[in-house]
Amino acid sequence: MRRVPQPPPRALQAVLWDFGGVITASPFEAFARYEQDNNLPAGFIRKLNATNPDRNAWARLERSEVSVDEFVVLFEAEAEAAGAKVDAAELLGLIRGEIRPEMVEAVRRCHDRLKTALLTNNFVVPGGEAQEGYQELLAHFDVVVESSSVGHRKPDPRFYEIALEALAVEPEEAVFLDDLGINLKPARALGMRTIKVVEPDRALRELEELVGFPLSDGD
Repeated sequence: MRRVPQPPPRALQAVLWDFGGVITASPFEAFARYEQDNNLPAGFIRKLNATNPDRNAWARLERSEVSVDEFVVLFEAEAEAAGAKVDAAELLGLIRGEIRPEMVEAVRRCHDRLKTALLTNNFVVPGGEAQEGYQELLAHFDVVVESSSVGHRKPDPRFYEIALEALAVEPEEAVFLDDLGINLKPARALGMRTIKVVEPDRALRELEELVGFPLSDGD
């Protein structure tokens, strides 16, 4: 049987980044501390957010379908139905992880040579201030796609399509970094290359191999 030659992969044109857990430390670390401090089962909050993930309180908040006050009521009711009591307002205050300087530098270097986009599931707190360093970070992105603005959230494939269309690139020309496999799966299905960020240094080494230039002064 004659083997049909496969076309070479398209040259990389764009790097797409998640925010929480990639550019910042993972909020799940703070959730784990909350669970320990409040005698909750380990992983309770993550499991709660994975239950009915398209229509639960957290998903609706990140699509701006409910207010923060409405979210608090809904989320606490979901937790109680799952067998525990939580302070949803306190949990919202825990999701801001520290910004990782090495990631910011990598974003800056990518932006110098390639197209860049920020893809983040987020929510808006009326009168709330943006995380320190967030506005400065936005200068390194050609496109910013926020779930609270577009009405879609990861892992909805449409969320990724919005970013690709705004960048004017094909999926095969892009790589996406996220710390959650559930968010990477639809990106791969579209044809994007993906990097799961568990250890930031390792993820950046993988990205360097793809982009072909150093992402820090140590290289």
